[in-house]
Amino acid sequence: MALIIFDCDGTLVDSQHMICAAMRQAYEANSLSVPEREHLLSIVGLSLPDAFRRLAAHSAAGAEHPVDSLVTCYKDAFAALRRSDDHLEPLYPGAREAIDALAARPDTLLGIATGKSQRGVRAVLGRHGLLERFATIQTSDDAPSKPHPGMVLAAMRETGAAPQDTVVVGDTVFDLEMACAAGAHAIGVAWGYHLPSALREAGAHAVIERFAELVPTLDRLWGADTIAPAGGSEKANRLHG
Repeated sequence: MALIIFDCDGTLVDSQHMICAAMRQAYEANSLSVPEREHLLSIVGLSLPDAFRRLAAHSAAGAEHPVDSLVTCYKDAFAALRRSDDHLEPLYPGAREAIDALAARPDTLLGIATGKSQRGVRAVLGRHGLLERFATIQTSDDAPSKPHPGMVLAAMRETGAAPQDTVVVGDTVFDLEMACAAGAHAIGVAWGYHLPSALREAGAHAVIERFAELVPTLDRLWGADTIAPAGGSEKANRLHG
């Protein structure tokens, strides 16, 4: 049985506008300077506490950032934004078609591994009518933040999938490093929040430019006698070894 685990933000849905808006409100509520947009997007995929700690480490205030308060303010802001029709989290083009095609396969299960909360990811998947497509949903509520392999390992345990039959699809180096650390395969997507070159360096076996390439790429992956990371980097080989 094959298990395909998708990241959510930046992979299935384009949530960058909501993330940046909620981040801005959280920082302003705590009378802090808002980081540059590129810095905000660089931490997408991490759990909120880890994301704010990483952002704090690159700021002048450093450890003085009230992480707990920032997390609370972000969650409140994001929940309010989600209730507004002006701030949707649209699916990327081709996402629904790829999910439907994979879900129709009798030998394939789908999963989610995301830095969102269970409530958050179930809300966005439910809004798009996709919640029932996923056999396992792992979040920052249940496991350590990416790139720790905990979410992938939990998904494999829940579904009974073996590492060699598991693929993580994601847009950040955190997703791919998580996959490699769990012994799973990794496919990067070029439309998200990290550069394709960074995804290859992190150990991606392939980086796709559009969702229409996903199913053919998976078919080639399963058919390969030997799978080597697309970048061929020492780091990727070490993680898989």
